Amino acid sequence: MNGNEPLAERLRPKHLSDYVSQTHLVGKKGALGQHISKGLIPSMILWGPPGTGKTTLANIIATESGRPFYTLSAINSGVKDVRDVIEKAKQSGGLFTTKNPILFIDEIHRFSKSQQDSLLQAVEKGWITLIGATTENPSFEVISALLSRCQVYILNAFSKEDLEMLLKRAIEQDTLLSKKNIQLKETKALLKLSGGDARKLLNIFELIVNAFPSDNIEITDAIVLEKIQNNTVRYDKTGEQHYDIISAFIKSIRGSDPNGAVYWLARMIEGGEDVKFIARRLLISASEDIGNANPTALVIANNTFQAVSTIGFPESRIILSQCATYLACSPKSNAAYAAIGKAQQLVKQTGDLSVPLDIRNAPTKLMKELGYGEHYKYAHNYENNFAAQEFLPEEIKNTKLYDPGTNGREQAQKEFLKQRWKDKYNY
Repeated sequence: MNGNEPLAERLRPKHLSDYVSQTHLVGKKGALGQHISKGLIPSMILWGPPGTGKTTLANIIATESGRPFYTLSAINSGVKDVRDVIEKAKQSGGLFTTKNPILFIDEIHRFSKSQQDSLLQAVEKGWITLIGATTENPSFEVISALLSRCQVYILNAFSKEDLEMLLKRAIEQDTLLSKKNIQLKETKALLKLSGGDARKLLNIFELIVNAFPSDNIEITDAIVLEKIQNNTVRYDKTGEQHYDIISAFIKSIRGSDPNGAVYWLARMIEGGEDVKFIARRLLISASEDIGNANPTALVIANNTFQAVSTIGFPESRIILSQCATYLACSPKSNAAYAAIGKAQQLVKQTGDLSVPLDIRNAPTKLMKELGYGEHYKYAHNYENNFAAQEFLPEEIKNTKLYDPGTNGREQAQKEFLKQRWKDKYNY
């Protein structure tokens, strides 16, 4: 065992039986686990936070299925590198074998459109089985043509139980740590600092263990916090503080503090964060935290995204600052966010309820004869462009899902709705 290898690398599982977490994917009833057991591996995108086992899972899939395994990093690979690997893969596998090679691309969201385009034919023809790993939403970062050819599997942050299991495994099984007398008295600080990132947890744990002068080690929350404060890790856009910093940024905006917002924005900029990632979070905040309290916020956030996508750094910092401070100083409402949450929960509870006949589409004669749209009231034919009618399925009629907030704009919405629906909804 190489003593210079980080603990996380030394403990990386080689087989599915040793893999921790993600039971929804690789457990007995998990879709991916069933594919692996049958050796029928689809091209896929593994989407999840850092340290959730994406790279490990890709390696295990290759091992368990007995396939040739090629790997590229989107950070330092170009179209030529992709084509070279595909040519090698074609020579070792192909369309008429279930053992076609696996090409693993880490951080596939960093591939340009042309780089992703270069993968299409190889995936479609079956020359390779693609496994891409990403921390970003593939709907935004992976081109639709490639995404349509892949299954998307979501990996979750590790649970408390998963992380504690990893710590126990490290103490008992690691070649180096098992030689020490390690007493793990408390884990709260370790788990909190890890943020569900298994790799980060093991790296911090190894750092703490190595800080002791002897092999007799007792770890408490106080000791962990003391040691880590003396070894502060710089912002790392690939995972270390990525989610903590963006969380602080968004919460500052939500809390109407432009000072906190620009500080955390500066931290991300100085750390080299992706400009589009920051702009995308501003877009989400404009709708989730401001919404109809100030609809212009979404317009500004969208224009910000378009502008910084064209300009890039360093000038984009000014545009991002303008947008962040504007959003922080805007009135806040999560009414639209809450409404869709309630609606989705209602759909899950009630299933596929039938659309009322009155508001169904009636493009054919038969549908008209069946009464589709027969009693629909065209709102513009009535006074004030409004006619009271039922728009929800019978089983959930009179259910209020959208409740405007207390700010000026949404109070006007509430008054509008009250005048029209005073006998139906409690506005």
